[in-house]
Amino acid sequence: MERVKAMLQLNQIHKIFNEGTPDEKIAIDHVNLTLKPGDFVTVIGSNGAGKSTLMNIISGVLVPDVGDIHIDGKNVTGMSEYKRSKMIGRVFQDPMAGTAPSMTIEENLAMAYSRNKTRTFKKGVTKKRRDYFREVLESLHLGLENRLSAKVGLLSGGERQALSLLMATFTEPAILLLDEHTAALDPSRAELITNLTREIVGKYQLTTLMVTHNMQQAIDLGNRLIMMDKGQIILEVDAENKKDLTIEGLLEEFKRIRGVQMASDRAVLS
Repeated sequence: MERVKAMLQLNQIHKIFNEGTPDEKIAIDHVNLTLKPGDFVTVIGSNGAGKSTLMNIISGVLVPDVGDIHIDGKNVTGMSEYKRSKMIGRVFQDPMAGTAPSMTIEENLAMAYSRNKTRTFKKGVTKKRRDYFREVLESLHLGLENRLSAKVGLLSGGERQALSLLMATFTEPAILLLDEHTAALDPSRAELITNLTREIVGKYQLTTLMVTHNMQQAIDLGNRLIMMDKGQIILEVDAENKKDLTIEGLLEEFKRIRGVQMASDRAVLS
């Protein structure tokens, strides 16, 4: 199956929550970000840095107060989440999200596969398609190809997350968003999903943005890395410099940048 490569552009994205109240918070502070076709960008930052808000703005869950979003040159800023979902695949942190637990593996795959196609659900589970589902499920090495009639709600967290990752690519997304998709899993399952991510993104050259709290994972995966803090992108690391990146180096860079910012703030206030 041929996948569509695309480019994501965020121009001056700004988002404030509870504006004009004592609880006002600048969640995203005039962020600019461009993903070239096939880029795999990992995003790190502490809680409240704006990572999830950024993902929600890209996917259409939230609308920016200022700025615009372009996917493959098309302005999607005012497009609904539903319509935008045809261009965006997303895997969430919660293994229970992204699938229909009361439906079978086969039915979930059929829905995902047909999302961007003018086909009815009744035509969704043909013999040819069932054979294809078995084929792609075999690549997960979890034995799910022999459990097509099993309810998804009965799968383990790792199995569901692997299925969610597979389903997200069935839509032939222009952009793939991975929102801490290994954080809720035990170490062995997290490693499995990490390896599957590397394999699937690499195989189809999907333009991907992945949020993670795992700094080693952020270093190991992808060709670019960005660090967020207080709604801003404070560090960008390209493919060449990423090769020699370490956790210690990232922490030192964060301390250095925050130190410069604090000194600048003090200078303004003095």
